[in-house]
Amino acid sequence: MAAVNDHQDIKREKILEASYERFLHYGYSKTTMNEIAGDLSMSKALLYYYFPDKSQLYIAVMRKLANEYLKLLEDNIDTFNNLKEAFVFQINTHHDFIVKNYNFFDFFRLNEQNLPDTIWEIVEQVHKAELTLLSNAVKVEIEKGTIKPIENSEEVVDLLLDAMHGIRVGAVSQKKSSFPRKEHLEEIRSKKLLLTDIFIKGLMYC
Repeated sequence: MAAVNDHQDIKREKILEASYERFLHYGYSKTTMNEIAGDLSMSKALLYYYFPDKSQLYIAVMRKLANEYLKLLEDNIDTFNNLKEAFVFQINTHHDFIVKNYNFFDFFRLNEQNLPDTIWEIVEQVHKAELTLLSNAVKVEIEKGTIKPIENSEEVVDLLLDAMHGIRVGAVSQKKSSFPRKEHLEEIRSKKLLLTDIFIKGLMYC
């Protein structure tokens, strides 16, 4: 039984990898289950055995990507020399992740007003990991005495993350699109870095 399960896990992983490549290069809307099955030399029926429809397959791939992103955050949680380094890492890592996987996220552009609850659960998981990373960095600097002590570090960092989200929303509304175009991502990143610089200076002793 264990051998069967191992074989199924390997097959499932190959499906996720092939699907990721399809979604990344062609986007969700231009990818079909037939094409994914063809890439794997697999029958369509077998593909549907593992994933009942394209949206479920997409969510599984997104969860895999999110887990890789979360691991990257976790691996770096205690590696920063100062607060700015931690915030710059989060901003740049998030930016690079979106740029690298931009076409993959066309599902968001197509369904932004009606995303499945499972997608929002993954987004919330990522948000909590970013909150933990940055709150931990704030607490470390407070212990070192380099910034003012604050009791509600998580709440303060959460407010900053909300403000960063507001930067993205502002950039989108100005360009009259529902999701940032790829050429706007650098502008958003730059504004986040500026906001972070102001935020950190506000925490420091004068």
